[in-house]
Amino acid sequence: MSKRDYYEVLGVAKNATENEIKKAYRKLARQYHPDTNPDNKAEAEAKFKEAAEAYEVLSDQEKRAKYDQFGHAGVDPNSFGGGFTGADFGGFGDIFDMFFGGSSGGGGRRKGPQKGNDLRYDLELSFEEAAFGLEKDLEIMRTENCDTCGGSGAAEGYQPKTCPTCGGAGQVQFAQNTPFGRIVQSRTCNACHGEGRIVENPCRTCHGRGKVRKSRTIHVKIPAGIDNDSRMRVSGQGEPGTRGGPPGDLYLFIRVRSHKIFTRRGNDVYCEVKLSFPQAALGDEIEVPTLEGKAELKVPAGTQTGTTFRLRNQGIPDVHGYGRGDQHVRVVVKVPTKLSDRQKELLREFADLSGEKPVEVSGEKGFFEKVKDAFIG
Repeated sequence: MSKRDYYEVLGVAKNATENEIKKAYRKLARQYHPDTNPDNKAEAEAKFKEAAEAYEVLSDQEKRAKYDQFGHAGVDPNSFGGGFTGADFGGFGDIFDMFFGGSSGGGGRRKGPQKGNDLRYDLELSFEEAAFGLEKDLEIMRTENCDTCGGSGAAEGYQPKTCPTCGGAGQVQFAQNTPFGRIVQSRTCNACHGEGRIVENPCRTCHGRGKVRKSRTIHVKIPAGIDNDSRMRVSGQGEPGTRGGPPGDLYLFIRVRSHKIFTRRGNDVYCEVKLSFPQAALGDEIEVPTLEGKAELKVPAGTQTGTTFRLRNQGIPDVHGYGRGDQHVRVVVKVPTKLSDRQKELLREFADLSGEKPVEVSGEKGFFEKVKDAFIG
């Protein structure tokens, strides 16, 4: 089975900083540590090892550079069947250079079309927005081709010139004596930094870089039912590619704010309502809050505190369109803390009729304490 992309494993963009990579790995390590997943140790251990492997590569600048260039082949010593490590030949980029002279190996890849960088946007939603979805305009900053020079980097009326050092190849070759014989190797040209061209009269807008930072408005549609810590990909809304490569993608990292009434578990929502002692004892029909307003709930006589009622299809829509969750309403019976003389009199009468002693006798709990214990545990 092929390995997943290391950036995808950690849930970070390809231009993520070292701190972002470290933070993402620590979060996954805590989440999937086998000791914290006793009911599913095998799967947790596999995910834990996958995250550790991704972090080992992406946290090392040299390994990360090779991975960005060649993928898993750039960091897997067995990819070429010879069992060589990166230290044996100075990295997989050098292996391509030595055997292919830079024409169809590492040099060809560096000169070919490259996909643009992916971007990350942290989006905070309210509980209701996550539940029912919304369409939203996002302001993002990204690098784009300069409009003045069309991305060439040259001032108006000028064009970039072929690099005289490498002849436009973007690389220079040199011979090196090794234990295996004399081998020709290729290196990135220092004069043009691998571009194969030099801008002698730079554009005043982008100063020869061919790219500028711009603010863009991106319209996105958030599906109903999206949950906290979800990630959405907006295809083609990242930074532009180079040498004709496709643009990168925009990744939305979703954070959902907590609600003052509801909590969420999967597609179900939970809330708590209070009942008076008479309501619980005699039964009642009450209004309870839902995500879309209020609903009637029939409470039967003799309802105990902690009883949970279910309202079907009043929960969160499934993000994939498979129905909708339920709402669970837990009732808590309120015990009055202050009573009038008349209320006390009536409760004592009730206690007498129930065969209860309204005051403490011989160290036993009185009627009021028993009522309190019965309804609040």
